[in-house]
Amino acid sequence: MKIIEPHLHMYSRTTNDYERMAQAGIVAVVEPAFWGGCDKTSPASHLDYFNHLTTFEPLRAAKRGIKHYVVLGMNAKEAENTEISFAVIKGMQAFLDRPNVIGIGEVGLNNNTPNEIAVLKAQLELARKRNDLVVVHSPHVPKLAGIKIILDLVKELKLDPKLVCVDHNTEETIELTRSSGCWAGMTVYPIKLSPARAAAMILKYGTDRMLVNSSADWEASDPLSVPLTIAEMKARGMTPADIARIVWDNPRQFYSHSQKFRVE
Repeated sequence: MKIIEPHLHMYSRTTNDYERMAQAGIVAVVEPAFWGGCDKTSPASHLDYFNHLTTFEPLRAAKRGIKHYVVLGMNAKEAENTEISFAVIKGMQAFLDRPNVIGIGEVGLNNNTPNEIAVLKAQLELARKRNDLVVVHSPHVPKLAGIKIILDLVKELKLDPKLVCVDHNTEETIELTRSSGCWAGMTVYPIKLSPARAAAMILKYGTDRMLVNSSADWEASDPLSVPLTIAEMKARGMTPADIARIVWDNPRQFYSHSQKFRVE
């Protein structure tokens, strides 16, 4: 089965990971900009990182037969420093028209602070202005409160919810996200969600606007979390068509809003 991995941080993964992913059926990945483990010290640090994601990383993936796309944004973990954040938002706009950049992300909230909300709002406004899709990071704790803030901003700014993926949903938040009309991302990651829990949520709520990703990064995580979730869905009796909708049709539909996203 062919797979599109809709949220994965290959910047912190090895070439062997790309090879294992290709063997498992992953033919395309989308890499959102994220926090690399320590705060960057200047806007230039962020822009250098964006340059890496849009030059070196797609070449590394292509050698293993995988298409590599990115969404770029000022991440939530570092958004408390508004002096750097707003300079990054200004500087990153020069990168948004690069060939593998298909939207804005991952933006969002970490501690639900006023500064984080201001930085998120500015980037959602930019996405609306450009008619770009956006991938939004929801906080680990308090998640429900954070997603309520995110969805209120989407509504306030009159974004098309079909162009918004609110990620890292759990059983606590999935109904709220789905009721908003936004895409609901589920991250299969040791401290976030197991394959079994993700499969159970899909069985309960259906396949419409549901995305499954690994968000694999520098912490304990697995870039093959989506194939593991496929195995769990099969074990629970889901049909091949419904499984394909989760791992192929849905991410392809969401990201194809960008004309640069081409996965056949």
